[in-house]
Amino acid sequence: MKSFGPRLRRIALAGLVAIAGSAATPALAGKADVELLKSYVGDWKGRGQLVGAEKETGVCKLALTPGNQDKVNYSGRCALAGTTLSVNGSLAFSDVNKRYEAAMTSNVSFSGLAVGKRQGDTVVFDLKERNKDEAGNDLTVTARIVLAADKINVGFHVVFNATGDSLRAEVPFSK
Repeated sequence: MKSFGPRLRRIALAGLVAIAGSAATPALAGKADVELLKSYVGDWKGRGQLVGAEKETGVCKLALTPGNQDKVNYSGRCALAGTTLSVNGSLAFSDVNKRYEAAMTSNVSFSGLAVGKRQGDTVVFDLKERNKDEAGNDLTVTARIVLAADKINVGFHVVFNATGDSLRAEVPFSK
């Protein structure tokens, strides 16, 4: 892989801010779990490196706002090499499933279920899925989103299964 094409940039950008998944349904979520998610409400900025055959810097913004039914909604945008990714979604605690869950929609074809696990005052969302990009290439995508103290950290790795080429990024966000 000589350089990042527009499609590959969009896939990589999706991972930078994506907390992907199906709609979370928090039925009577525990107050402490809801309050922990709500403590992240606000405007966040991040800057990180996308590493593949080349390195490129990505600049990201993420806004978290109170949502309905104890959800926290988010809206994000990342810019990298002339490409912009937009994502929208929600974070919630599901009493039914006894876990944190995240949902996302984006302007690229990146989706999956991100399940969160609480570790003290930290929530870690993990996503791993196989998918195809817009050109039909088989991909393995892993992402980790960590809500810890006054920071949000997004880690992302995509492997193009046919070639073994990969892209990875780590973006720390702060208010």
